[in-house]
Amino acid sequence: MSNSGRCLCGKISYDFPNAPTMTGVCHCKNCQRQAGSAFSTLAGVPKAEFNMTGEPMLYLDSATKSGNQVERYFCGHCGSPIYSLVPSQPETLFLNTGTMDDTSGFEPQFHAWCSTKQDWVDLAAEVPQMDAESSALLAR
Repeated sequence: MSNSGRCLCGKISYDFPNAPTMTGVCHCKNCQRQAGSAFSTLAGVPKAEFNMTGEPMLYLDSATKSGNQVERYFCGHCGSPIYSLVPSQPETLFLNTGTMDDTSGFEPQFHAWCSTKQDWVDLAAEVPQMDAESSALLAR
């Protein structure tokens, strides 16, 4: 999996040198709305390793089930979601993997907020699944 990516219009691009520290899928309603899809696929990247060209816009998402505010960064030109920051993990950003150049190596290590996943989505039994209460520990 390549550690580079960009938004749809290319005004924002990024790279990072090492593999993500974690990979997962979030099924919370806010991620569904933000992605315009059934879920968000995420990769945890240390903020100190993330190099970005371009200036994303910020949406402060305070209407979360966990009660914690999520900072959602996106391209102000094309609307592509780039990454999110959560208060419980201030040194990590959660990259929206759909913006990555190569996602061939993406394998989720967990599914979060499974209590609000779309009914038609089937999850692999071998990948840990967290309900709303367990997912709140991730502060999404």
